[in-house]
Amino acid sequence: MIIQAFLRWAETARTNDRARAASALGRAYIEAETNGIDRRAAEMAMTFLLDDPSPKVRRSLVEALADCSAVPRAIIVALAEDQPEIAYVAISRSPVLTDEDLVDLAARGTAETRALIAARSVVSRSVAAAIAEIGGEEEVLILLENEGAMLTRRSLKRIAIRLGHAAAVRDRLLTRADLPSEARHALVEKVGAALTLCGLVQAAIGGRVQRVAREACDAAALVIIEAASQKELPELAAHLRDAGRLTPAFLLHALCSGRTEFFSAAVVDLSGVAEKRVRAILSGGRVHPIRALFESAGLGRDVSEAFAEAVLLWRKDLGAAADGTPQSVAAALLSFIRRQPRPSATLSAMAEIVERLAFAEQRQTARNYALLAARHAA
Repeated sequence: MIIQAFLRWAETARTNDRARAASALGRAYIEAETNGIDRRAAEMAMTFLLDDPSPKVRRSLVEALADCSAVPRAIIVALAEDQPEIAYVAISRSPVLTDEDLVDLAARGTAETRALIAARSVVSRSVAAAIAEIGGEEEVLILLENEGAMLTRRSLKRIAIRLGHAAAVRDRLLTRADLPSEARHALVEKVGAALTLCGLVQAAIGGRVQRVAREACDAAALVIIEAASQKELPELAAHLRDAGRLTPAFLLHALCSGRTEFFSAAVVDLSGVAEKRVRAILSGGRVHPIRALFESAGLGRDVSEAFAEAVLLWRKDLGAAADGTPQSVAAALLSFIRRQPRPSATLSAMAEIVERLAFAEQRQTARNYALLAARHAA
């Protein structure tokens, strides 16, 4: 009877009075067990108030109900789809909303709706994945800054691919210790692409900008590989293959610079040969099985010969060069290629790549020597 009287009264009451009554109704519903109110009748009355023409009334209702876990889900979902000031309360506070509700609200709602969802005290993996997939820069930044957001490796990678061009998103991603290596590489590619389009860089470097950017991205990829964990390497190899980075030049660079675990993972990915078999061939196989393995990975016969020699050199203790410095795989491989009586055009091109690698290693050795000398002098 009380609820029926309330509904009759609400048809003619002023807005402020209806707002106070909506708040009182919500509180009474939450305390129904102690005040003996008919919960079903109260639910009908609250459903009626969802159509109240004044947002002030609906705001009072959601304020009263937002923290209660026993409110009918249909009422909270309706309030979560209301005007922003009403939806804010429901989305940010209500424990009634399920992950499915939040994913649906994110998909159908505005950027403001997604921002509210991203700022909830706890954001589950599935909800965070939805924001990562469709959210704009601002919503994703809120998600990344939210310590209660459960972001998976897949979601972080997706954010890096979608929004890595945005400096604020990129900076926030790079501070995360749980950022996957393939996501870090995706960010490197974004930066490289941006630099090639920069007028200042084009003016400074000229026609070499594409090659310089590619070499810089390759160098950064090797640094990422060095820091990656063993279990990350297969996914990183697959990512680099999809990105078109597993070129013969890059693989040779990885092998000559000692990234042998990654090199093995890359050969497994390219060849389809089992990991155990690949490791056995690379660590103890003879020349012909090694070449056959590389050719199954897509390398030509003349290229496979140089790669096989690099593997054999990697197994050896090369000792010191004439000047007493440790001899590198790149330098020894360059000497091998130059001794070939009639090298093919492909092998000659590889010689240029290996020569650049050997020269880069010499420069790094010189830098290390200079740094050591400066420390001793100090």
